Parts: sequence; structure tokens; C-alpha cells
Amino acid sequence: MRIKDVKAWWVSIPIEAARQHRSDFGQVRTFDSAILRIETEDGIVGWGEGKNAAGSAGSYGALVHMLNHEVGPQLIGRDAGDISTIWEMLYNGVRHDSAARSGHAMPVIARRGMTVAAISAVDIALWDILGKSLGVPVWKLLGGRKLERMPAYASGGWANAEQIGDQLHSYIAAGGFKSIKMRVGSMDGAPHISAARVKAARKAIGDDVELMVDAHGTYTVADAKRFAHMVADCNLAWFEEPVIADDKSGMAEVRAATCVPISAGESEATRFAFRDLAVLKAADIFQPDPAFCGGITEAMRIGTIASAFNLRFAPHLWAGAPCFFAGLHICAASPASFVIEYSVGANPMIHDLVEETIVARDGMIDIPDTPGLGFTISEDFLNAHVHHG
Repeated sequence: MRIKDVKAWWVSIPIEAARQHRSDFGQVRTFDSAILRIETEDGIVGWGEGKNAAGSAGSYGALVHMLNHEVGPQLIGRDAGDISTIWEMLYNGVRHDSAARSGHAMPVIARRGMTVAAISAVDIALWDILGKSLGVPVWKLLGGRKLERMPAYASGGWANAEQIGDQLHSYIAAGGFKSIKMRVGSMDGAPHISAARVKAARKAIGDDVELMVDAHGTYTVADAKRFAHMVADCNLAWFEEPVIADDKSGMAEVRAATCVPISAGESEATRFAFRDLAVLKAADIFQPDPAFCGGITEAMRIGTIASAFNLRFAPHLWAGAPCFFAGLHICAASPASFVIEYSVGANPMIHDLVEETIVARDGMIDIPDTPGLGFTISEDFLNAHVHHG
């Protein structure tokens, strides 16, 4: 099962004007990601995804170049089943032999950001290959699935105070969701404007639907605390990314100042960053993105840290199909997981890139039981949306 070919593309899919939304990321006109294809000498193909932008849009030229010209050549001829070994080799670089013998990491330069995004794409594709080679779904290789279906939450919520109720009710009508996440933060300006939107949302959906809020890291510590105080009576399920990921001590200060659970992690890479979140008591819920944090391998390690600290685990899955399906398998196999993010904004990178139909019914998502990650890339669609810039 030697690796024969590695190829990555910057895929950019336009979003029709009627389905675009505006947030702190601006007007979202395209959905972009780095999509990776790895093929073995015996013809097994695995698909991965790497992300260097948390929102739907972003520039992926550098990441794709790294995958094709720096990372990919290192993989040719290696056994695709050596997933953890390959992870550590890419992480530690030229010192990987010394690291393997010594039993501890020693990357040449501290690994974060784009390097780990590239490792993530490779890792997801290799798990897909391993599952397909053995004829089993990836969750079985991770230890088994705890549920055949898991609760999902509708991830959206950009409307103003007058329209947010109708927007959230449309999510409930479409997928039967029992939990919904809406956006707050700099897109609204002052915290009291976001708080008014949240209060309107809670009034509209009632007390039986869980409500989460996501500030995308756009508040200062002071404004995050002000906002949390203003919505203290809204029974929020979590307050996501109140401040930037670089300010972990500030996030811990926000957590200590409110009874609303704090969730974070979509901007964090590797288990080491999540160790710090746990030790600093900065978050209640870990949200690693499999296409950015280090792939399936690292996400499972992060889930173990969450479990060890009696925290919970809800991966960030606003992503393309390889990352989303990876998240389904991770959640199915992780003791600390409890809910799946399901983007209800326009997401052609999930729905149009694959031949399968992904839907939420009664607020639940099925965990795939076909070999590998459980999706089939529409290669014609992919080729039609390769970004050549």
C-alpha cells in the first residue's frame, strides 16, 4: 500500500447571491478549501482537506503549493498505513528520526498554522485509504462508534433582531434541529446590539431549543464580559470564541466571569494548544477543526485531553466534505463528543462536491458505515471549480 501520487487543488465554489451572507468575514461570495487526493500503488484513493481560513472564503494558493511541492514528495513510496509515523515525520521534519528514537516531539520550528493544515489534509486522506483498504468505516479503526446517529446543531444566524427569529425558525423547519448557533460580535458593532439579537432569538424559539452564540474571536475581554452579562438570562448553551485564540489567559478571564460555557479551538493547531486551554481553565468545550488542528489523528488526541479534564468536545465542521465526514467519524468514536456542527449557510463544498446527500433529520445526522470516510468526490465538479489564480 505504497503511496504513488499526491495532488492538491485550491477549490473555489461560487455561492449564488441569494444565499450569500455577511458577517465579520465580510460578504461571503465563495467557498474555498484545499482538497487533497492521495493514491496508492494498488489504486486506492483517499481524499483529504486542509484549511488556513476559518470562514468559508480564503486564499489557498500557498497551502496547495506546500502540499504539492513540499509535503507531497516526502510521501511518495511510503506505506499509507503508517499514519501516525507519517504525522510525526511531517511534524518533526529533518529531526523526525531523532524524535522517534527519543520519544518526544522536536520540530525544527514550532509547528502551527499552514504546516499543520497540510499535515491535516494528508492525515485525513490516509485514514480514508486505510478504511477503504480494510473495507471498514474509519470509526471502526478509531475504536468503534458510540451512536449510529448523533445530534446536530444548525450553524448560521446572521439576521438582525427583527429577522433573527424567522431565520432560526427556518432552520428548525428544514432539519428539525433542537439546537442552533447564531453569530455575534464585531459584525454588530457594540455588544448591546448583539445582546438584543440574542434576546430576540431566545424569545422567538422558546426555551426548548438550545441556543449558542459565536463571536469569532472579535471581542476584547472587557466587551466579552459585558456581552455575557447582558445575555445572562438567555440560558445559552455556549459562548464560542469570545476573544482571539492568541489570548488564552483573556479567555480564561471571560470564563471565570460568566456562567455561560465557553467553547473554543477552531483556530488552534495541535494537542499542545488544547493542553494549554485545559490547564489555563480557559474553555469548557473544545472545538478543533480536523482540517486545521492536525487531522483525525490529532483530533482524537485532543478529544482525549478533553475527556481527561472532564471537558466536552464538539469539533468545528464548517468545512468541505472531507473535513465534515472526518468530523462525523471523530465524534462517533470520541467519549467526550456530544453534538455535530451542521452549516445551514450555503455550503457547496459539502453538498455539491460529493455524490452522497447529507441531510439532517429530526436534528440528527447519520454516521456513515461505508468503507473509509464514506463519501465519493464528484471529480467533474472538483475539476470545474479549481482556482488557477
